[in-house]
Amino acid sequence: MPLTVYVDGVPHQARQGQTVAALLLTADRPSWRTTRRGGRPRGLFCGTGVCHDCLVVVNGLPDVRACLRELREGDRIETQDGARLPARPPGADDGRTDAGRTGAGGAGDGGPGPR
Repeated sequence: MPLTVYVDGVPHQARQGQTVAALLLTADRPSWRTTRRGGRPRGLFCGTGVCHDCLVVVNGLPDVRACLRELREGDRIETQDGARLPARPPGADDGRTDAGRTGAGGAGDGGPGPR
């Protein structure tokens, strides 16, 4: 039985077990977020949840990996501008700069680097 989900307010039919990324690619949407710096388009890259390129907002929750999240009836998917990292308390020193973490990783969006 098909599911009805909404992408940026537009209804779409999806299949049980289909991921958000699969639906977006089927709907001819190769990118669905932009980078925090530079506004470069991003979409599915690794398909395994490692790279963070496919982040979307699902039912109001930001930074959901579209390649891993299976759709549910009535889901509301929104495109995302960059990563929405939690705010830092004033004076916190957690290694991040305003431009993101130093070092590699997270497709330039402040994600953790190699360990």
